[in-house]
Amino acid sequence: MSNDAPAPPSPDSRLSADTIARYAIGSIGTGGFATLPGLVLAYYLTDNLGIAAATAGLIITIAKLWDVVIDPLIGALSDRQRLRYGTRIGFMKLGAIALPVLFALTFAAPPAWGTVVGTIWVLVAFTGAATAFSLFQVPYLALPAELTDSYDERTRLLTWRVMVLTFAILLFGAGGPMLRKLTGDPVTGYLLMGIVAGAIIGLGMWVATRTAPHSAPLTDIAPPRLNIWEHYAQGIRALRRSQPFRVLLLTFFLQALATGLMLAGAQYVATWVMKSEDAVTLLFVALIAPALFAAPVWRAIARRTDKQAAFRFATILFVVAALAISIALWLPGNWMYVPVGLAGIAYAGMQSLPMAMLPDVMSHDERTTGTKGAGAFSGIWTAGETIGFALSATALTTILAITQYVPSVAGQSVTQPASAIVGVVISFSVVPAALAALSLVPLARYRLTRKDIDQVAAVE
Repeated sequence: MSNDAPAPPSPDSRLSADTIARYAIGSIGTGGFATLPGLVLAYYLTDNLGIAAATAGLIITIAKLWDVVIDPLIGALSDRQRLRYGTRIGFMKLGAIALPVLFALTFAAPPAWGTVVGTIWVLVAFTGAATAFSLFQVPYLALPAELTDSYDERTRLLTWRVMVLTFAILLFGAGGPMLRKLTGDPVTGYLLMGIVAGAIIGLGMWVATRTAPHSAPLTDIAPPRLNIWEHYAQGIRALRRSQPFRVLLLTFFLQALATGLMLAGAQYVATWVMKSEDAVTLLFVALIAPALFAAPVWRAIARRTDKQAAFRFATILFVVAALAISIALWLPGNWMYVPVGLAGIAYAGMQSLPMAMLPDVMSHDERTTGTKGAGAFSGIWTAGETIGFALSATALTTILAITQYVPSVAGQSVTQPASAIVGVVISFSVVPAALAALSLVPLARYRLTRKDIDQVAAVE
């Protein structure tokens, strides 16, 4: 922990309100795509298309693992685009245009065509949507390191981003299920949800493309033409040479796995534990609404101490809150909204703080090694986050399969065995708590401080 008083940002590193607003609005897109499929896609597959839980998990996992393959490549290509043209905006625009169409198609599979067609349809459409999302997300994550060199300004930028992200999660998490119910028919309801949500996601992304800084092309240091393997090698080299990046990525990966499990399990908890599909909206309000007010608090804590200490405290709070939810095994009820709300407060810190630490890692590496590779870092980071969310869906559907969860098609009524209810509860509480607790181990090895960042900035 650093005891040095934070220095005010220099005028040229101070971000304008317009830049912060446009960058933060991009999180409407990223939050929407991360939230809605995570919340309803597994449930859509098992309880609308009649696809077995294990197969549903495989569909989501394949699409996410494809992201893992392409994210480092997109990151390296994004770095080359910046060197040649002075900006990363090209990939961002392409992703913003393509994603709304592919997102709507993901939820357009006709149940009457059978589970085989439904499986192939969703796999192809969702993989395409995930690809479009990566085209935007990877360069988007690289921007904070290029927008300012100030330790605290990055925290300020990412705090506002996470506040908008939190609003987006609330908007899509609560509004998505409401849109699904508007037509009174699950088939057309899911289609309406996909069209409206996809359009909003694409619009948020498009606004954020205007944040991408433009500079003169650095043709004098542009690298020679690279083969595909060399693009991946850039990300691997970034991972190998930066110890702070490795431990931060592992921490965030484990937490993405934990929060992804809670996200994917919320609909099942609402339906089978709280006995109301509508309860998923209230669960999301309980989880996300407190986070809207908590993000500035985590920023203040980080400013008074440091980002690592605040991040550790947020993680411990999440562990305690998630464990408390396990009492629902014996006593389900509305009291569950209270620990879910505490988890939401912790979640705000678990999102804003590592995202504010990432550009510190990028800029520190660039200034100490002379390597301009923010895109390589963001590509590996996005791949790690994607693996976490992919494995969360796999873990959930595996737990459901082991505990004998019964799938169904739209309109069909089924009864779940007691073992399946146990599986739903532990996947929403005990397992996320254990993963978050485990993430504290690599976090303890993060050594980059405010003094480190300020020193290299002063030298530059």
